[in-house]
Amino acid sequence: MKKKSTPYDDVYRTMMNDCITLLIPLVNEVFGKHYTGSEKIVFRPNEHFINQQDGHEQKRITDSSFSIISNDGSEEKFIIECQSKNDDTMLIRIFEYITQEALDSGTVSNYQLIVTIPNAAVLFLRSNSNTPDYMNIIINTPGGSVSFDVHIIKVNAYSLQQLFDKNLFFLLPFYIFNLEDDFPKFNKDKKALESLKSVYVDFMLRLENAVDNGLISAYYRRTILDMSKKVLENLAAKYKNVKKGVSDIMGGQVLEHEGKTIYNAGIKEGIAVSEERWRREEKLDTARRLRKMGLSDNDIHQATNLSLDDIRIL
Repeated sequence: MKKKSTPYDDVYRTMMNDCITLLIPLVNEVFGKHYTGSEKIVFRPNEHFINQQDGHEQKRITDSSFSIISNDGSEEKFIIECQSKNDDTMLIRIFEYITQEALDSGTVSNYQLIVTIPNAAVLFLRSNSNTPDYMNIIINTPGGSVSFDVHIIKVNAYSLQQLFDKNLFFLLPFYIFNLEDDFPKFNKDKKALESLKSVYVDFMLRLENAVDNGLISAYYRRTILDMSKKVLENLAAKYKNVKKGVSDIMGGQVLEHEGKTIYNAGIKEGIAVSEERWRREEKLDTARRLRKMGLSDNDIHQATNLSLDDIRIL
């Protein structure tokens, strides 16, 4: 019942670690919470040792275990797993994770063990009409039965516009899964491929607007793009035209998460200055791609807010 790590798990964990505040809108959406973003997010240990019936211990590593601490000091715990394909052991693993997490933070007093089950969800990168909105765990005890739901997050339940409207930036690297079934068509049909590229032009412009409107930082934008390209490279590995077409729109070859290096350098020089420099460079990158696609200087100016003088010298 050990989960084998995939490139998508790696992308998921990178988003967790490097874009931590993007978890708040996701938690609000999935669990019906109303966090404002001023709360503190604390990651919990993601390694647990499960006692087996034969007396041995087996290590389990969760994709994410974290707490959200509100300004009044109250704390809620969450576990969100990432799943690229369904398997029969998934719900068993979830049960192991959440019960071990509950035990780790449980208290014993006056011969009572008190444990709190964390909020739990699974992000399904692939799903279909038979995929439910919830999974359910039922525990039969001598004192009666208790049950609780494990929420299911379905990437394909959201259009690109909905992801941006709901500020679900955390899910953007996985949006390409929604188009996976059409990869053979995109790969063979140039007109269809152009329609796919137009989707990612829209993707890029919406990201740029999110930075301009202060919804995300330029660093988060760079991370989202880097992780989107990593997902694309693995998902479309057999479809060269798809891989190249989308990669060209998003800026070409993936570097080793270059945003992190630049961000760290920016801390030394001053984050505000670094952010401004990054924003201008990203606008220039977008402008170059739009020019290659044949857009006029005026259209590029409207899309990026760069001056016409800047655009003309590209």
